[in-house]
Amino acid sequence: MPVDLYNLRPALELMGLGLLVAGLPLFWTWHKHRQASPSGKLKALTVLTLVLTFELVLVGAFTRLTDSGLGCPDWPGCYGSATPLEAQREIAQAQAAMPTGPVTHSKAWIEMVHRYMATGVGVLIISLCVLTWRQWRRDRRLAVHPGWTLLTLLWVCLQGAFGALTVTMKLFPAIVTMHLMLAIGLLALLVMQAVRYEGWNSVRVPRGLHWGLLVALGLLWLQIFLGGWVSTNYAVLACSDFPTCQGSWWPAMDWQGFSLWRELGYGVDGQPLAFAALASIHYIHRCMAWIVLAWLIGLGWRMRLHSGLARPARALLALSALQFFTGLSNVVLGWPLFSAVLHTGGAAALMMTLTWALSLSTTSVASQLSMNSRPVA
Repeated sequence: MPVDLYNLRPALELMGLGLLVAGLPLFWTWHKHRQASPSGKLKALTVLTLVLTFELVLVGAFTRLTDSGLGCPDWPGCYGSATPLEAQREIAQAQAAMPTGPVTHSKAWIEMVHRYMATGVGVLIISLCVLTWRQWRRDRRLAVHPGWTLLTLLWVCLQGAFGALTVTMKLFPAIVTMHLMLAIGLLALLVMQAVRYEGWNSVRVPRGLHWGLLVALGLLWLQIFLGGWVSTNYAVLACSDFPTCQGSWWPAMDWQGFSLWRELGYGVDGQPLAFAALASIHYIHRCMAWIVLAWLIGLGWRMRLHSGLARPARALLALSALQFFTGLSNVVLGWPLFSAVLHTGGAAALMMTLTWALSLSTTSVASQLSMNSRPVA
C-alpha cells in the first residue's frame, strides 16, 4: 500500500501531545523550585531536560533494537494520524502482508512513543531557550548565555530532521548513525549548560590531565560512532565468540563495510554486503574498545587524586566496567535486548561524565579566581 513519506496533517495534534508530555514535569519542576532564584529555576529546568533527553536516547535505542524504526512508515505521524489507534486498519493490512514487520501494531506504538517523547523534549528546550533569554534581558550576569540555549534549540531541530530522514530513507545507515551522534551531542550541550550554573572551571588540574580528558572525549566520540555503525548495520552477531572473531585474531575483512553512503545491507555497488564486511565493522569496533577502555580506566584512576573530580572519576570507572560487561554479553549471549539498550545508555552516560569533568576542570589559575569571584545571579 503506497504511503506518503511526509504527511504533516497530524502535526498540530503531535505538538499538543508534546505539550502534554513536557507539561507535567515542567510544572512539577517549576513548582518545586518556586522559591529558588531565577538561576536556580533555570538550572533545575536544564537538569530536567537533560534527564528526559537521556531517557529519550534509551527509548531511541529500544526502538532501533526492536526493529521498530519503520513501525510507522511516514513522518511525523502514523499513516497520517497522530496515534496508531487511528491507523489500525492500515497497520493491520501491513502486518497481514508481512507478519514480522517492519510495520506491526506493537512496533507502531514503540515508534510513536519515541516521537512523542522527542516532541516533549523539544518543548522543554524551547521553554529553556525562551526563559533564559527573558532572564538574560533582566540580568546580564546570568551564568549561561542565551546563545547556548539557542544553539541547543537549533541542534534539536537538526536532530528532528535526521529523525525524519531515518524513516523516509528507510534506515539508511549513515543517517541513523548521525541521528545517534546528534543525540549524544545534545546530551553534551545540556551537561555543559548545567555545569555553567555551578562549578564551571572550578577545579584546577595539571595540563596533562586536562589533555587526557580531551583525548578521552575524542576517542569516545569515535568509539560511539563505530558502535552506532555496528548497530545500524546489524553487525553485532558477525563475531559470536570472544576474544577472537570467528576463531581468528584477525578474521577475513571486507572494508566496503565502512563505505558510508550506501543502503542498509548493500555495498556501494548495489550488491548485497558480504559477511566479511559485517565482521570488519564489528571487529574494528571491538579493537577500538580495548584502546578506549584502557584510556578511560587510566584516566579515571588519575582523576581520583583530585578531590574536585572524585565524583566524575567514580562514575567514569563504574561506567567503563558497565560498558565492558554489556559489550561482552552482547556477543556471548546473542545480543539480548536489555544488555544492548544498556550498552547504548552506558556510552551516552560516559559522554556526559567526560563532558562534566571537562567543564569542571581548568589549567588556569585566573579562570578559577574569576569563577570564584563571579556574582551569583
